[in-house]
Amino acid sequence: MSSQCETTGKRAADAPMGFFERYLTLWVFICILVGIALGHLAPGAFHAVAAVEVAQINLPVAVLIWLMIIPMLLKIDLKALKGVTEHWRGVGVTLFINWGVKPFSMALLAWLFIGWLFRPYLPPEQVDSYIAGLILLAAAPCTAMVFVWSNLSRGEPHFTLTQVALNDVIMVFAFAPIVGLLLGLAAITVPWDTLLLSVLLYIVVPLIIANIWRTLLLKQDPSGEKLRRVLAFMQPLSLIALLVTLVLLFGFQGEQIIAQPLIIALLAVPILIQVFFNSGLAYLLNRAVRSPHCVAGPSALIGASNFFELAVATAIALFGFNSGAALATVVGVLIEVPVMLLVVHVVMRTQGWYESRPGIPTYDECCPPVAAAPERSASAV
Repeated sequence: MSSQCETTGKRAADAPMGFFERYLTLWVFICILVGIALGHLAPGAFHAVAAVEVAQINLPVAVLIWLMIIPMLLKIDLKALKGVTEHWRGVGVTLFINWGVKPFSMALLAWLFIGWLFRPYLPPEQVDSYIAGLILLAAAPCTAMVFVWSNLSRGEPHFTLTQVALNDVIMVFAFAPIVGLLLGLAAITVPWDTLLLSVLLYIVVPLIIANIWRTLLLKQDPSGEKLRRVLAFMQPLSLIALLVTLVLLFGFQGEQIIAQPLIIALLAVPILIQVFFNSGLAYLLNRAVRSPHCVAGPSALIGASNFFELAVATAIALFGFNSGAALATVVGVLIEVPVMLLVVHVVMRTQGWYESRPGIPTYDECCPPVAAAPERSASAV
């Protein structure tokens, strides 16, 4: 792996959780209240925003989604894919969870809880839409906040960077087929033209723009300082765009939420179960194949977290602002931070048990101090 890639990976994974990220759940709650209030006071304004669309893609939301996604993708160095074999066991486990387990386990949980157990308590016309939203939420792994989770769990930064870069590439090709398959199984008509346009608009184009922009910034300043300044400037804009999108969503969802506030709690149940199930499975599988703890931690967190920005955007594109699918994806945003912090806590508290298995290297062997590895000192933060 190149020195620049190594340095970028280290800095990205070691980035502290910012003020907005730390209190994201609080901001989401505030957006719920603001959105519901504005939806009652100025419904015409929200309908006007919803009407600005091309091929069922809402243009104002598309701009907001780009502001969310591009800063996150700027952190991803696709050159990190060169190091994909460095921790191949952890990479294999994470790919299995992300693409072979999580979308399908979420679909099963959605059908079980929303389609059956909770159906009597939900608006019958929205049940299929709620299921679709949960499937969208689980169909793409997180690309940005996992750097924070990796840092908090003392994860190996190069593994995290490699895994995220690999997931982004796979997402370009796998997101639409997986979503289409699972929505088809859920007996929901799949608007393939809109789904493929969403993949192009919200994955392919932002990834190309971010990679070109990142390359230009590093060419102008190989130390990476200019890139870090741009990221520092863009990150608040990204989160503000997310919060504005949530205000719009809840402006349309307000009537339904006020009429049945239990909906959010019911939608949270399958999301919580799938987070704990997938993170636990990834953690145990990494221990079974003797991955070091500094790989198992971020592997479990990447395996459990969701790319909720993409899920929100695709739900709006496929089903509209006032759909149950859009609301279901927003619930994922609501619980993402506190639940992932709990997973980080469990991972850190069980490190001794994890490393007690024979053949698993210790943390110092996996991530030696910089002082003990002079040849890698260029990547020190």
